[in-house]
Amino acid sequence: MSAEHPTLPPVRLPADAELARDALAAPLLAQAVRLARWAGPATRVDAGGDLVDEQLPEAAEVLGLADDEDGETWAGDAWRLAVDTGLVTVEDGEEGEDADLPGRAGPGENLALVTGGSPQDVLGLWLDGFDAVFADAVAPVLDDLDAILGEDGEIDIEALDWDPEAEAEFLEGVLGNLYLLTVSEGGAGEGPVPLPALAASMVVPDDMGEPTDDVLEQVSDAMMRLDEQFRLLEPIGLVEYQPVDEALMAEEGEEPAPPVDDEDVTRYGMVRLTPLGLYGVRTRMLEAGVDAPAVGDLTEKDADALLDGIAGYPAAAAREETAAWLAGRDALGAARELLHAARGADAGSPLRRLHCQQTLSLVGAEAEPAVREVLDDAELGGLARVWLAERGAADVPAPPESMIFWLAIDTIAAQLSSDGYLQELQELIEGLTGRHSGFFEAAWRVEHPATAEVLEAMGRLHRDKASAKEARKAAFKARSRSGS
Repeated sequence: MSAEHPTLPPVRLPADAELARDALAAPLLAQAVRLARWAGPATRVDAGGDLVDEQLPEAAEVLGLADDEDGETWAGDAWRLAVDTGLVTVEDGEEGEDADLPGRAGPGENLALVTGGSPQDVLGLWLDGFDAVFADAVAPVLDDLDAILGEDGEIDIEALDWDPEAEAEFLEGVLGNLYLLTVSEGGAGEGPVPLPALAASMVVPDDMGEPTDDVLEQVSDAMMRLDEQFRLLEPIGLVEYQPVDEALMAEEGEEPAPPVDDEDVTRYGMVRLTPLGLYGVRTRMLEAGVDAPAVGDLTEKDADALLDGIAGYPAAAAREETAAWLAGRDALGAARELLHAARGADAGSPLRRLHCQQTLSLVGAEAEPAVREVLDDAELGGLARVWLAERGAADVPAPPESMIFWLAIDTIAAQLSSDGYLQELQELIEGLTGRHSGFFEAAWRVEHPATAEVLEAMGRLHRDKASAKEARKAAFKARSRSGS
């Protein structure tokens, strides 16, 4: 019944409708839509489907960029996105002898999705746009076109020194690291990440102390490449990006800008994934087979899937997930389902029972009949009594001593599985041993599959040396008794 913990912490995403609104508001996609609505019989394209040069001024005017020196460039980018996403359909111009005959363009089938499609349709359109922009971002930078043109006038791919798979893998890794920093507890959260830290996360080996000059140069090169890539990814709505200060990129022989605070890390670029960006990166990771859960994934699943699924969730995300799971269910039926799913003797069962207890704490008095049904259950009777006692219920039978110690072992086993805070675990251990004299003499006899493992952990973690020694002796007895 147990499952491995997810590879990544769960992400909190807005509803699809809100993400779809963000997608349509992304500048590049919004411009592509405007050009798709403008396209008609008079719109001319070249052999590659791009707007012919004569059309670019009008396209820039349609976008309100006629007075922008880069307006025609932006118009060309927006048109290519419209083509790539099916917002426009093109009949390419002729090549060879008839190359002077331009092709034609018009609205594509996907344009209707902008106003008539579902949020999922719009997000599918945006994902196509993200894929297209990603491909542009990993394309080679052609600084010196003459140096890479062959005798036939075609680009010499080998002269580029460009590995498309490596480039794509690097940017995928960067976006994956940015995603992880965003969703991890104690990570960046919704705040921006300094570009040097992001570049270093891809270049500097984990076991390296002080980076060498060569590694620092690689980090600097990666930063400059990422600066170009994030400038391309921002208009599609994937990231919010504060570029590298151009004063830091003064060409050799140029006078740099007046110095600013060297400690101001924001000069070196700051980037954060938008909610839409989190959605986009997660989608790519899921397609690649990465386990990237989202809060809400388990709402429609059964209790077994819920308790297994939240095993690796941080506490706040687990509580949010379980609250959403309970919201659409009858309290009594949900309680029975949870208690049934919490049973078991496998390695994951203690953590399931802990999450069951925490989930039941969100359920009202309607669950009491289900909880009372398991009072005599060896695995669930202890947590049932805790639940009833917390609600001041009457007629709660006192637990037998064996159940008290079984619950203690089970609770510590769950905490050991949950990667919780060390100090909290130490306080739990010391509190249990402090309340029960002769704890270890009783504990090693407990019929629980994790007894020896728990006692060994108590021997490592208990801060009182005498108690730690008792725990280790008890662990030895438990192993000897079980023959393991």
